[in-house]
Amino acid sequence: MSSKILEAKNITMQFGGLKAVENFNIQIHAGELVGLIGPNGAGKTTVFNMLTGVYQPTHGEIFIDGHRTKGLKAFEISHLGMTRTFQNIRLFKDLNVLENVLIASHQNTDYTIIQAVLKTPQFYEEEEALTAKAMALLKIFDLDKKAKFQSGSLPYGEQRKLEIVRALATDPKIILLDEPAAGMNHKETEALMHLISYIRKEFKLSVLLIEHDMKLVMGICERLIVLDHGVTICQGAPEVVRKDDKVIAAYLGVDAHLESNA
Repeated sequence: MSSKILEAKNITMQFGGLKAVENFNIQIHAGELVGLIGPNGAGKTTVFNMLTGVYQPTHGEIFIDGHRTKGLKAFEISHLGMTRTFQNIRLFKDLNVLENVLIASHQNTDYTIIQAVLKTPQFYEEEEALTAKAMALLKIFDLDKKAKFQSGSLPYGEQRKLEIVRALATDPKIILLDEPAAGMNHKETEALMHLISYIRKEFKLSVLLIEHDMKLVMGICERLIVLDHGVTICQGAPEVVRKDDKVIAAYLGVDAHLESNA
C-alpha cells in the first residue's frame, strides 16, 4: 500500500456541552475507497466538515498527504488535494453548467490578476486549456451537451453529477462524497456506483463516501467505518461490518436489508 493521503488522529467536535464526534480516527491510502456509515445524526457530516476545514476540531489532528491542516481555511485544504460534495446540493444555480466547473478549475491557474485584466496570451492559453478540461470532465458524466444550460434547470440527478464534476475540476488526491445517491432512483444509483468506481481508477483518486444506500456502499467500498452518536462502533471489510452486533443494533434491523442485497 502506498502513502497515506488522509489521516485523522482522535479528532473531536464539541458544541457547548455536546460532543458531536469523539476521538474519530481514519487513515486512507492512495486509491482506497472507504465508506463512512451510520444512522441519521451519527456525526458523519460533522466528520466531513472537520476534515475539509468547515469546522476546526476541538481536539485532534488532521493530515492531508503528510501536511498538517490545523488553522487552514477550506480553500487552503482544497489546494492540498482534498475536495468534497455536499449532502444538500450547492451549485451556483444562476450560472451555467460549464461556468460551475470553471469556477472550481480556477484554483489551479498560474496567470496573475494583471494578466487577466490585460487579457495577455498566457491568460487566453490557460482559459482555453481549462475550458477543454472542463468539457472533457462533463463528457465523462454525459453533461457536455448541457454545458450552456443553467445549472439550476438540470434534473436533480444531473445536478448531483455536476457537483462531482466540479469537485474533480480541482485536481484532487482525495474526494469526499456526502450522500451522492440521495434522491436518485435505482437506475441512477446503479449508474452512479459504476461511475464512482470509474473515476477512482481513471483519476487515481482516494474516495471517502457517506451513503445510506447500503447496496451502493457494500458494492463498491473496500472498507467501512461505522459511527453511532459520534463514536466509532465498528470498522473493517463490508462482510465483517455487516455481521457486527453493534452495527445491527444501531441500524435497528437494517442488517436484514444488507443481507438481502449482498
